[in-house]
Amino acid sequence: MTTISNQKIAIIIAAAGSSTRMNLGCKKEYLPLQEGTVLSTAAKAFLKTINISSITVTVPKNGKNDAENAFFADSEMKTLTENVSLHFIEGGKTRQESVFNALKSLEEDKPSIVLIHDGARPFVSSEIITNTLEATIKYGAAVPGTTPVDTQKLMNDDGFIIQHLKRSNMTAVQTPQGFLFNELLAAHYKAFDDGNEYTDDTEIWGKYIGEVKNVSGSQENIKITFADDYKKKNNMNDFILRTGLGYDLHRLVEGRKLIIGGIEFPFNKGEDGHSDGDCLLHAITDALLGASGMGDIGSYFPPEEAKWKDADSVELLKTVWKDIKASGWKLNNLDCVVKLEKPKFLPKRQEVIESISKALGVEKDKVFVKAKTGEKLDSVGNGNAIEAWCTCLLYK
Repeated sequence: MTTISNQKIAIIIAAAGSSTRMNLGCKKEYLPLQEGTVLSTAAKAFLKTINISSITVTVPKNGKNDAENAFFADSEMKTLTENVSLHFIEGGKTRQESVFNALKSLEEDKPSIVLIHDGARPFVSSEIITNTLEATIKYGAAVPGTTPVDTQKLMNDDGFIIQHLKRSNMTAVQTPQGFLFNELLAAHYKAFDDGNEYTDDTEIWGKYIGEVKNVSGSQENIKITFADDYKKKNNMNDFILRTGLGYDLHRLVEGRKLIIGGIEFPFNKGEDGHSDGDCLLHAITDALLGASGMGDIGSYFPPEEAKWKDADSVELLKTVWKDIKASGWKLNNLDCVVKLEKPKFLPKRQEVIESISKALGVEKDKVFVKAKTGEKLDSVGNGNAIEAWCTCLLYK
């Protein structure tokens, strides 16, 4: 690990975009990569290279939980961030707004240097990080860049070439971009007031402060923008992402146990069903089967067969998941909703999450369960039924 003495270094990771160009049904920073995700891999490169005081991740509106899950998908991240101040803050409509929000959040912390990195640029090397930081300390601002491969031309608004540019004098900039913190923050305030939109922070620095030193980047330090960028970089030309949706509804009757997610809830009614009636696990099972294209719970466990009478839904889920995993699928996450008037779900939510994650053999942060009531309406609101929905993301 390289130590840069007498410097308080903050990292900003820009990850507030929507990833619409990926067309994979998942935000690109949260896609699985190496031991974690694209986001965790990008952050890990800095944590293993230099001593830093803080990491600030910009996230979409209401996106803090998803970002935290993606950041800590790599189990090593908790150890690496033990002595690092970690923040997830809401970004803006543009990259400029998002970075400005992050910079303002660091005003009280007063770092001397800030490195700004794309959350979708996970292949940055230790050499690029170190070289950028050292050049920032020496010159005040630095950015890695590569010489363009194609000959570059400048054209007018009508599409005619008006200037022939020399490739040797050009650079295609990458991240991290490094700056003296106070100076960059002051420049961002000015950029905010002038009403113009800037494509990156070197442009803002160049307008209000001065020159930016270029250091050697790398063709390997790509930003994941399109699905092919992700697939090709990982030799995943046949990489597949699939979403699944599961739903179940059960009548609540006296004389039956109320079991939700493999956990028994004390109550005077329980689910009426051929098996134990676990509505949530049935929805999860159907979501997983749908995503993998392997059928549905009814075809796997026909209700007319006596052997499934009062069957433990945890064991049914394990059976299905074993077959799905054997086909090469892995779980990225489950997101579930239980609709129930009584009893209260929240006191046992963590038990339910632990039960589901144990049945699937996955980390608890890959499973989340929310609860809603029927607001005294319909069969659920009247206390006569329970409903559950589940969405999942599988990959292979």
